[in-house]
Amino acid sequence: MPEQSNDYRVVVFGAAGVGKSSLVLRFVKGTFRETYIPTIEDTYRQVISCDKSVCTLQITDTTGSHQFPAMRRLSIAKGHAFILVYSVTSRQSMEDLQPIFEQICQIKEDVRKIPIMLVGNKTDESQRELDASEGRALASKWKCSFMETSAKTNCNVQELFQELLNLEERRAVSLQVDGKKAKQLGQKEKLRGKCSVM
Repeated sequence: MPEQSNDYRVVVFGAAGVGKSSLVLRFVKGTFRETYIPTIEDTYRQVISCDKSVCTLQITDTTGSHQFPAMRRLSIAKGHAFILVYSVTSRQSMEDLQPIFEQICQIKEDVRKIPIMLVGNKTDESQRELDASEGRALASKWKCSFMETSAKTNCNVQELFQELLNLEERRAVSLQVDGKKAKQLGQKEKLRGKCSVM
């Protein structure tokens, strides 16, 4: 099937078990799955408003293992925006994002023009290893945006995808089509370029 030019491709990266699939499923289907099922690669589509017309938000949920380097390279090459997920319960999961971020920089070259969200997931868990300030510090170093989420409690999931789309500078992309949301987007435009915690 040929890819449509009006597809907006978001790629979700992160170590196994950080909740990438849970975030995507919560956003696309509004569901949460308690059991962990490893992902090879899944793609979900959501219709969004884009440049006063409609386009498709294509979300690629990648594998958390390092077994498929060619798939990762292809996902980065085709991606328009990236969500880098770690679990606030695992310091290692944050460290695992470093080589992925470096590969995005290598393939995309000027990452300042590419929407990237660093996401600390599983904020509903009591056994935190990472404070929000550590996520903010890494986002500042990488010059990307930062947000903490919980797919389980649906905290900041919709906001995460909206914020990622707000970072897109080449075209006006929005999750909603109605005018009220467009006005709110106008206010958010002023915040563009700054790392923010929701």
